Amino acid sequence: MKEYTILAFVSVVVAVFFDFFLRTKLLVNKKFWIFWCVMFVLIFIVNGYLTWRPIVQYGEGFYLGIRLFTIPIEDFIYGFSLLTMNISLWEFFSRKLKK
Repeated sequence: MKEYTILAFVSVVVAVFFDFFLRTKLLVNKKFWIFWCVMFVLIFIVNGYLTWRPIVQYGEGFYLGIRLFTIPIEDFIYGFSLLTMNISLWEFFSRKLKK
């Protein structure tokens, strides 16, 4: 079973739910996608180094086996959901404090 793959995709669903439920509208904001492109490059550099060395290793049975150079695609999916959820919470609580 591909646990890492399943959990990565579930985390994206949760992140989209956070954005919708908290009404932060990140996914329709152009600035968010520009930020995500910058973060993609940074994740690529750091995660690429960690998986190339190999400081971080993955069990072959836990992910799809599709890599972008040395990085499993699940890392990008999980990174997207992690950043989206945190920014959604930040935006939500920032708005609440301003009121």
